[in-house]
Amino acid sequence: MEMTTNYYSIGSIEECLVQVGRVVIIEGQEIAIFRTSDGNVYALANKSPHPKGGPLAEAIVSGHYIYDPLHDWKIDLTSGAVQAPDTGQVATYPVIVKNDDIQIGFYGR
Repeated sequence: MEMTTNYYSIGSIEECLVQVGRVVIIEGQEIAIFRTSDGNVYALANKSPHPKGGPLAEAIVSGHYIYDPLHDWKIDLTSGAVQAPDTGQVATYPVIVKNDDIQIGFYGR
């Protein structure tokens, strides 16, 4: 079965505070949304790749990275890659900002 990307509107850009995470639920999945100081918006799964897990929406934002609030892992917002010396990967989702409306791409069947 072919995968398709469905885009879901999650609100206006003004509703996403700069450098403050926000959680939205799309198709039952928690997605952490981050708006960086340069105005870009990123969407990642709201689950730390650390073995003990935990939410990422509370992360500290610095540039295009977040710092896991429980384990202090550094995670790249663009790729979801955990930075060395730690290892891991967070699922990322495509984001479109159209006329101040934020849309998150979610893969469905």
